[in-house]
Amino acid sequence: MMEDIGHNLEESMEKTIESLKRQLTRVRTGQASPTLLEGIRVDYYGTPSPIAQVAQVSTPEARLLQIRPFDKSMIAPIEKAILSANLGPTPSNDGTMIRIPFPALTEEKIKEKAREIKKIGEDAKVAIRNDRRHQNDEIKKSEKDKEMSEDESKKLQGEVQTITDKFTARVDEIVAQKEQELFSL
Repeated sequence: MMEDIGHNLEESMEKTIESLKRQLTRVRTGQASPTLLEGIRVDYYGTPSPIAQVAQVSTPEARLLQIRPFDKSMIAPIEKAILSANLGPTPSNDGTMIRIPFPALTEEKIKEKAREIKKIGEDAKVAIRNDRRHQNDEIKKSEKDKEMSEDESKKLQGEVQTITDKFTARVDEIVAQKEQELFSL
């Protein structure tokens, strides 16, 4: 039974970690990154498509994102999609490519972004603790229904706590890494 509990719990918490990583890629650290465009869709002949599928995205400089459409007629729709995504910096195009310059963050903006990173991390920890609570409730229900002894229940709850601690530490590592990236600019 512990194998099932451990596997299901780890699977659920792993999804939380993946969600955390995805959310943190969208936090702008003042450095240009193609991942900032991941959620943006552009209308490609009637089909909403990710920008990476209709253009080459590169970072020739640390603070510059360059988008070169495969089809030159896609410049206007790509630029419109980026503007409507409200990334912050304004894109400019020269007829063949779109450039998005990222200005350096002010100290106030850096502190604001650090708070945002901490909040995203805390939300991930809350999700992990909710998974733990749900799993412990299942264990307690099994104990109450006499499907397991009190000793087994306590042992399983200890295992659940160990798994929770491991994933909470991973969240702390990921958040610290993102903060380091933010403050190293």
